[in-house]
Amino acid sequence: MTVLSPPPPAGAPPVPAPAPAPAPAPSRPERPGFAFAGAALCVLAALLLGFAASLTVVGHLQHARDQQTAYDEFRRQLALGIAPVGWQTYDGRMLEPGAPVALLRIPALGLKEVVGEGTASGVLMSGPGHRRDTPLPGQAGTSVIMGRQWGYGSPFNDLHRLPLGTEIRLTTGQGTAVYQVSALRRKGDPLPSPLKEGEGRLTLITADGAPYTPSGTLRVDATLTSDVQPSPPRPAPPGWIDASEQALGTENAAWLPVFLWSQALLGAALLTMAAYRVWGRWQTWIVGVPVLAALGLAVSGAATRLLPNLL
Repeated sequence: MTVLSPPPPAGAPPVPAPAPAPAPAPSRPERPGFAFAGAALCVLAALLLGFAASLTVVGHLQHARDQQTAYDEFRRQLALGIAPVGWQTYDGRMLEPGAPVALLRIPALGLKEVVGEGTASGVLMSGPGHRRDTPLPGQAGTSVIMGRQWGYGSPFNDLHRLPLGTEIRLTTGQGTAVYQVSALRRKGDPLPSPLKEGEGRLTLITADGAPYTPSGTLRVDATLTSDVQPSPPRPAPPGWIDASEQALGTENAAWLPVFLWSQALLGAALLTMAAYRVWGRWQTWIVGVPVLAALGLAVSGAATRLLPNLL
């Protein structure tokens, strides 16, 4: 049964018809350029934060972890009598880059560091490195050890404060060698006098100048005062190492891992922007930020090997 509304009284103005509801505004499709711009910003932020962390907090933590691992391994080798005394292991194999070969102690600086084999940038991330074309500490000749000035634990940051006569002690598989600092050298300073037969010298090398912007190198020469240890034969002539292991050298082999990690970071950034459309802001950042941060650290860690090895 239909109920009719009563007619309006005579003389009343007509009731206006209700206005039609406004049509919803058409949704504007998101341009692909915005997604790529967002991904590029994610990549840039991850790289900048990764570099800052790698050269400061995270790099120092990595150095401390690697030093503890190397110290445990070197103690084990010393206890078993299998610590290296040359460029080969006890069973005749070539030492791997970064293998522990000595324990460096400078009491005046409170420095105690395990020295690894090799001086490429990747090795010096874990601590000081022994230049492979020089004898081990305690043996005749000039033994060269390099270390970073500021990054990754900054083990050699205070070398410039060493006074002449300071004692330096290095423990190897042949015992403990004792040195006394005889000179600090920078570019243009006189070279030390040539060694006589049966004499030993230690040269510590690090960067010189402002933090992360080296203007040259600092060399600390120390004379061996303990007994000279025998040196095993070294078939390779001095100077056979490549440019990556020289002072302030860069490691070109790091380009491949940099490229691969960069591709992974870019892919993760694009997936993050795609997830933003589906999940929303907070859900995407909760999942995406840890992944982007980890990949940013991986890229920056690999790229740090392309920087001078003494930074």
